[in-house]
Amino acid sequence: MKKNLLTALLFFICLLPLGLRAQELKCDVRVNSSKVEGTDKTIFQNLQSALYEFLNSTKFTDINIKQAEKIECSILINVTSREGEYFTAEISVASNRPIYKSNYNSPMFNYIDKKFLFEYMDGQTLDFNPNTYISNLTSVVGFYAYLIMGLDFDSFSRNGGDPFFAMAEQVAKAAPQEANSENGWNSNSRQNRTAIISEINNQTYQPLRQFLYEYHRLGMDVMSENPDQGREAILTALSYLQSVYERNSMCYFLQLLVEAKRDEIIQVFSQGNQKEKTTAANIMKTIDPSQSSRYDAILQNSGK
Repeated sequence: MKKNLLTALLFFICLLPLGLRAQELKCDVRVNSSKVEGTDKTIFQNLQSALYEFLNSTKFTDINIKQAEKIECSILINVTSREGEYFTAEISVASNRPIYKSNYNSPMFNYIDKKFLFEYMDGQTLDFNPNTYISNLTSVVGFYAYLIMGLDFDSFSRNGGDPFFAMAEQVAKAAPQEANSENGWNSNSRQNRTAIISEINNQTYQPLRQFLYEYHRLGMDVMSENPDQGREAILTALSYLQSVYERNSMCYFLQLLVEAKRDEIIQVFSQGNQKEKTTAANIMKTIDPSQSSRYDAILQNSGK
């Protein structure tokens, strides 16, 4: 039954005219061309404007979102080379989520995609269809738009990101899958866009989705009124990360979650009782061994 409802929702999202949908993102877009010499910079300014319009005007779903509820995110494209209409770049994607009854925004995603190759002709219209590969430029940016939405909705309700992650996977499946390709879509790679969305939608790694909900909705959103209760929920959520690490320490999505949340987790457990501090530090040292020494900051204060 649930599968049928999800299929119907996805079908509805795909067919609904874009002009009738509510826009979901509030995205800051920057294009940096400082590494490209001897070329007219106007094209990069126009690309930035086109991408800003695409991300902030395109209605990716049928969900009605108020202006104050739009998901805040940013995209920075660092162009490293250009040959005519062909560009080589890195794309940095970040998003955050407001925390209930606070002025704090929690980092949700912070990722540098180093395999971003695209074509762009000055002044061209940026067309996008999640089920059809039109251009690598809009497929990559559209993929990250759905990913950002999925992460955000997962943090507010259990598996709330399902339809958005399904759409992100559609974008990935429609993209070119040539063997040994360096375009970031190769399904054989363990660290690219396809790997990220495949792991998110893999039931083996479902605890990571559970982490997103309990960490934010039961933990961070509670901190302003009941910090002890919030920390307790966050500590439970950390155990879900550990369970996935024990299944597959190379899980890429797990690594990205830890990267996004590392500093925040250290800050959260700078307070609290010693048992919580020790447990949190031990979990994080286990699943993030290369940064183990950073978690000693949790233990520096004696707590309650």
